[in-house]
Amino acid sequence: MTTITVQRTLRVAPEVVWAELRHIERHVEWMNDAVATEFTSDQREGVGTEFYCDTKVGPLRTRDVMTVTEWADDSAMGVTHRGLVTGVGRFTLERCPAGTIVTWSESLHFPWWFGGPLGAIVASPVLRALWTKNLRQLGERLA
Repeated sequence: MTTITVQRTLRVAPEVVWAELRHIERHVEWMNDAVATEFTSDQREGVGTEFYCDTKVGPLRTRDVMTVTEWADDSAMGVTHRGLVTGVGRFTLERCPAGTIVTWSESLHFPWWFGGPLGAIVASPVLRALWTKNLRQLGERLA
């Protein structure tokens, strides 16, 4: 298991960030690696929400099965995902004088056939750069 964490300060209040983040179906509009979202549960937000997320990183494509495991308005959203790479992810929002510190952390398990620990070493800087760009795009969207 490897953990990747990125962080960015957005110059808007946590309530403004959450108003966008809570719309899971719109994540594809600011996440470069998220291609499409398809809900498999009747609910669209909150703990228990389930959906497929088609992802693409370079030439690799996967359909992740995602389940929301944590939902705290204006402060946190957590998910589990199963796909090519499995793991858990979490967004947290923290009010600060400049606006909101958004932290995105993912703990991922790379299977042996995807390089296992070596795959994690190779993928980590790529994912870190991609998610940093995603948070920048989220901030631009909210500016």
